Amino acid sequence: MSAWDKEEESEEEESQARLEIWKYIFGFVEPAVVKCAIELGIADAIESHGGSMTLPEMSSTLGCDPSLLNRIMRFLTHRKIFKAIPNSHGFAYAQTPLSRRLMRDGPHSMAAFLLLESSPVMLAPWHSLSASVLLADGNSSFEKAHGEDVWRYAAENPDHSNLINEAMACHAKLSVSAIIEGCSEVFDGISSLVDVGGGNGTAMHIVVKACPWIRGINFDLPHVVDAAPKCDGVEHVAGDMFLSVPKADAAFVMAVLHDWGDEECIQILKKCREAIPRENGRVIIVETVIEEGGEKDGLKNVRLMLDMVMMAHTNLGKERTQKEWDYVIKSAGFSTYTVKAIHNTVNSVIMAFP
Repeated sequence: MSAWDKEEESEEEESQARLEIWKYIFGFVEPAVVKCAIELGIADAIESHGGSMTLPEMSSTLGCDPSLLNRIMRFLTHRKIFKAIPNSHGFAYAQTPLSRRLMRDGPHSMAAFLLLESSPVMLAPWHSLSASVLLADGNSSFEKAHGEDVWRYAAENPDHSNLINEAMACHAKLSVSAIIEGCSEVFDGISSLVDVGGGNGTAMHIVVKACPWIRGINFDLPHVVDAAPKCDGVEHVAGDMFLSVPKADAAFVMAVLHDWGDEECIQILKKCREAIPRENGRVIIVETVIEEGGEKDGLKNVRLMLDMVMMAHTNLGKERTQKEWDYVIKSAGFSTYTVKAIHNTVNSVIMAFP
């Protein structure tokens, strides 16, 4: 490469850097405004209206200051979260596939997940991330911010526990539905299934509705299952997955293992292996698998961000590469396993066999 080419390349990089740096200075603004939109109920109001809404209609419905709401909508439509449709009075605002994910309820809603991750409790640990990296004393940023780990904090703070359960239910609706649609064979040949760390039972509710021959067991800590709603075909069982797991034909473990270090994961998986039959039993793990190399589906950036979330919010949790999953699964005593990516999600289904 000539000196001229290097100089030209440097100028291009400098030009790009001048633009890129603003993303990191004001990057917090976008999720903060989206959170505001959820709390105001903008997407819900437009959906309930049955079509587009003018600013005065929206302001009246939501009880908002029209001038401030106008600036919020200008910001959100610029990012194509809502559509601005010109009319004789200026603009009317309409839903998009993205804005429907900001509704409080709905088949594609991600609002609960966003509200959890943007809550003051979950944001505080990020300010201690560098201290955790420097000290590496085994205490997470969450502990440095709140004096205890996320699980003890949730057990002692019902409002935060509910936020977690609602966010995990939101995640379960999307992921389990995608599994049933894209790889339903994971549920073939089983008559009972235990969801280990199943939260409020949303995942099992979806599974037994789609596969009515399955008896579902929702297994989680006492304070979690005590708040779980009753559901036909699903039994709520309280316990500790590090001690034992209820017996079933198969165990289902979704978005649990990434919260823990390798040794804890091996212990959990051993308890799962003890709970299933040696013949035809299986453990269905639903987790992120970080690709070693280039992106295959455009979601590697999200997976890497999730890894940072685990660093901030847990002691030893992390997102794993396939090589790292291989170590954990084989160390837990499983003979074989398969991995299949779930279309349009950050997760894969890993089926481990005794």
